[in-house]
Amino acid sequence: MTTTTGRLYGVGVGPGDPELITLKAARLIEAADVVAYHAARHGRSNARAIAAGLLREEQIEEPLIYPVTTGDTDHPGGYQGAIDEFYAEAAERLAAHLDAGRDVVVLAEGDPFFYGSYMHMHKRLAHRYPAEVVPGVTSVSAASAVLGRPLMERDEVLTVLPGTLPPAELAARLAGTDSAAVMKLGRTFDGVREALTKAGRIDDAWYVERATTDRERHAPLTEVDPDSVPYFSLALLPSPAATAFVDGERPRDEGGSVTVVGLGPGDPLWLTPEARAALAQADDLVGYLPYLDRVATGAHQRKHPSDNRVEAERAAFALDLAKRGRRVAVVSSGDPGVFAMASAVLEVSEDPQWKDVPVRVVPGLTAAQAVAGRAGAPLGHDFCVISLSDRLKPWPVIARRLAAAASADLVIALYNPASKTRREQLVNAREVLLEHRSAETPVVVGRDVGGPEETVRVTTLGELDPATVDMRCLLIIGSSQTRAVQRGDGTTVVYTPRHYPAP
Repeated sequence: MTTTTGRLYGVGVGPGDPELITLKAARLIEAADVVAYHAARHGRSNARAIAAGLLREEQIEEPLIYPVTTGDTDHPGGYQGAIDEFYAEAAERLAAHLDAGRDVVVLAEGDPFFYGSYMHMHKRLAHRYPAEVVPGVTSVSAASAVLGRPLMERDEVLTVLPGTLPPAELAARLAGTDSAAVMKLGRTFDGVREALTKAGRIDDAWYVERATTDRERHAPLTEVDPDSVPYFSLALLPSPAATAFVDGERPRDEGGSVTVVGLGPGDPLWLTPEARAALAQADDLVGYLPYLDRVATGAHQRKHPSDNRVEAERAAFALDLAKRGRRVAVVSSGDPGVFAMASAVLEVSEDPQWKDVPVRVVPGLTAAQAVAGRAGAPLGHDFCVISLSDRLKPWPVIARRLAAAASADLVIALYNPASKTRREQLVNAREVLLEHRSAETPVVVGRDVGGPEETVRVTTLGELDPATVDMRCLLIIGSSQTRAVQRGDGTTVVYTPRHYPAP
């Protein structure tokens, strides 16, 4: 004898307006034998209220009443124990209907799998009974629509976050995205506002409450009274391009600024959230063409590429744009304060014509750190950083500094070791170092680290061949204590112990 069970449906009813219920959802709700819905202890359910016009008198209703909606409970397992027990009991109530051959529709406000309670029924029942999920219009889509502001366009990234995250973590994630929706406000509102402020996004944030319902409310988030915020609300950062689209050009009397942004050595994963935010907020992006090519731009942004040997001109151009009210990001590879554009911008900004232009520096992961990380930990003790380029400082100065660092037994990270027109500097530098270091001193040669042609090799100062090094390389010269150790898998790691022997 074959027993036929009922079917389980998780049905999204949208954000509030009954006219936003999909045709499929409406058909299933009307035809269901059992209609279930989650509700707080007062028994009222937003999902049921949205679908009320589709319910029939002969249908069985199963209100699934939460025993607790905050962390306060006498349950021996605490809040989580009480909730887990409730979900298990609710699932068995629905299972009894399904075993009796009744089709069960579980109503879900918005979309069932978007922070919805239905998913807890699905996890407990979908492997036991035929189950189907019917998507619904999300509150994020509704909020964007009522504001009349797009969520994202082109290559922009939308991030959806729960307001229950710690403010510091929330700020980091907000700083690292183009647009965002922060759910679950209510008592988390103060923390969300703190995170938006720390991420530098507070002025772009909107508050939306009960979108598409007769109790809908929206306003700039800075104008919202925290005591008036219910759980069914969200904070929205629309597409950066949307601000220009909806509001037109930003008033020029706001004043412009220059932010010098470190992109890291090459891997997009090494771009910090703060750097992402600075790039997303810029009107203009200024920099060396290969670096600008690493930055995705929105429709509201303009790129201004230039040659790598015109740092002062590039800085002046950026400052002039800012003086005219533009938000300018000057991009640098690695960290902008290490042989890069931060120094150039600050030096040029001393000119009285730009004294009132704000300049900010956003750090980035350095090439030295990237190469060191790939090799192990060669910078584990005292180290210094020296550029071998003699374009902006004479070679005798470089030679004296190399000798001083070598005699002090510092690990040395060498930037700009060679180029097409500078082939003798590394040859000479190696000779200087060998006057103070053993030929067996470990040397790490990292090329294009973080990029598509990355290579990292370990050699010694005696075996180092300057002919194999170009401008895309960074070298780390070990100290007398630096060790190169072969691991069990055949790889070699290089590290410098944190302790140093007494003289």
